[in-house]
Amino acid sequence: MKSSGYAELPRLETLGRDLLETSLFQKYLTVLRPFVTVTVFILAAYLEWWYVLPLLMFLIFVAVVNATHDIVHNSIGLSRLQSEWLMFIMGAILLESGHAYRKTHHYHHRNFPDHSDLEGTPAHIGFWRSVLHGPVFIPRLWIWAFKHSEKGSMERRLLIVEALWPFVFIAISISVLPWTFAPLFYAIMAIVGSWVYPALNVYWLHKDFGDDAIHQSRTVRGWVFCELFLGLSYHLEHHLYPQVPSHNLPKLAKRLDPFLEEQGVRIYHLF
Repeated sequence: MKSSGYAELPRLETLGRDLLETSLFQKYLTVLRPFVTVTVFILAAYLEWWYVLPLLMFLIFVAVVNATHDIVHNSIGLSRLQSEWLMFIMGAILLESGHAYRKTHHYHHRNFPDHSDLEGTPAHIGFWRSVLHGPVFIPRLWIWAFKHSEKGSMERRLLIVEALWPFVFIAISISVLPWTFAPLFYAIMAIVGSWVYPALNVYWLHKDFGDDAIHQSRTVRGWVFCELFLGLSYHLEHHLYPQVPSHNLPKLAKRLDPFLEEQGVRIYHLF
């Protein structure tokens, strides 16, 4: 396995095949965490703890992105049917299209930093343009995924349903306004939260990318930061070994550190 003709990456067999292992507990934890956080959000809304809801929305985002990463890369041992349903549900939780994300994310891994990679676009346009790009980012990814799906396929039908779901949810949220503002508040936070994705999850993690794979993503360390983001900050490690599940990325990072230091890769340390 080589990194764009530059330094040869350590083989996964050398780093340890145990990095691919997922226990039953880890699998259920990854899959159920988004549902638990949504349940806590509903309970907090019922109790009218409005000040807690933005924090819970953040935790929902992190839990869903963490789970969808592992589902997209088939790294936690789910069946094909389980993956299809969970991609649909995880996307629905954030009022997004799970299948559009899967299609564009696979392309991103194969083709970044090529300009044909729409998911990687923010890395080319700078921070402020990435911020302004936020409202159109998710719709552009869906349009690309729809155009590249087969006519009449189940994937295309799911993409259509997933595109309609946010409008249905918003309509329901408006209809229940006489009784509660919580669903509409949830929808607003989910939509606005997705606008942050280009600047935070793409631009910041890929900015100043180099010519080879080991210099095209960032890795950010710090116990609190990494725990808070459920390992998503190990972005370089994820790009180099996407088959490794999120819960094993800290272990992978530790084993890969000597190689990264040898190659002059900057490791960012936060809290």
